[in-house]
Amino acid sequence: MNTEYNKITATKEALEKLAKASEIVAGLKIPEDIPHGDMPGDKIEIGESHIAKAKTIFPILVKELKEKMSANPYSRAVVAVCGGSGVGKSEIASLLSYMLESAGIGSYTMSGDNYPHRIPMYNDAERLHTFRKCGIKGMVDAGVMNPENAEKIRELQRAEDDANKAHLDTDTWFRSYFEAGSEGLAKYLGTPNETDFEEVDQIMKAFKDGADKLYLKRMGRDEASLWYDEVDLSTKNVLIVEWTHGNSDYMSQVDIPVLLNSTPEETLEHRRSRNRDGKLDSPFTMLVLELEQKKLVDQAHKAKIIISKAGEIISYDEFKKLMGI
Repeated sequence: MNTEYNKITATKEALEKLAKASEIVAGLKIPEDIPHGDMPGDKIEIGESHIAKAKTIFPILVKELKEKMSANPYSRAVVAVCGGSGVGKSEIASLLSYMLESAGIGSYTMSGDNYPHRIPMYNDAERLHTFRKCGIKGMVDAGVMNPENAEKIRELQRAEDDANKAHLDTDTWFRSYFEAGSEGLAKYLGTPNETDFEEVDQIMKAFKDGADKLYLKRMGRDEASLWYDEVDLSTKNVLIVEWTHGNSDYMSQVDIPVLLNSTPEETLEHRRSRNRDGKLDSPFTMLVLELEQKKLVDQAHKAKIIISKAGEIISYDEFKKLMGI
């Protein structure tokens, strides 16, 4: 009986704090160093543009949270901050979480990048292997596999240039390799083949079902950097998941998807400035970004909040116009 009473009281208090959140955060000064997501070694650099976007998103997010938290018996909700690689998901998710905490609403930031089946080095290798395997098979199916073309493909692969679209204009047979490879890669990226969406969905459901503590995965960049931490969520009302695939159809427990819009070129520039990976401007990296962008566009109709690169809240129709679809 006391437990149920405490639950009702906590829910009432959370909603009361939520009602005042926008007013409290409006004049909030953001310190240089704030807590961020749980991806080991992740580097975030919060700039004025991130703060401006977070403050633009926050009042709308509060309204969405009021509806979702009111409907949950534990006054909890899951927010996904999604967008292209390097667009600022980590920074903006951290800022939104900090703003909620500052308003007295418990929030935890979780990184979806902890949940691929493979550590980054092996996942990158699997992506490239998938592209090349499917590309070679595409050449066979198109009847253009012969010793001469096979040697040309090997040369391009050794030069890490076999995902370069420029070859479509010079070698007609190359189209079969590129298109089949791209199709195979698209079936890997952002799917259960690459990532354990089921585990992420189960975590979000457990959170919304009132779990006080959960074991959350940590994945670094080498084989010895894989473990689980027990995280105390007993005082948290909001779980913010920052992740490229946060709006994926493979998950059912996200309440409020927030889309940070960008083009592949813009996200590549963000990645370069953060220096997260090698070969940032390789044709294969650009292809991955383009395929991820297409998935984001296909899923955008589900987003509750969309903010443009310029920092403006836009409707889905405005998003389609901006993206030329």
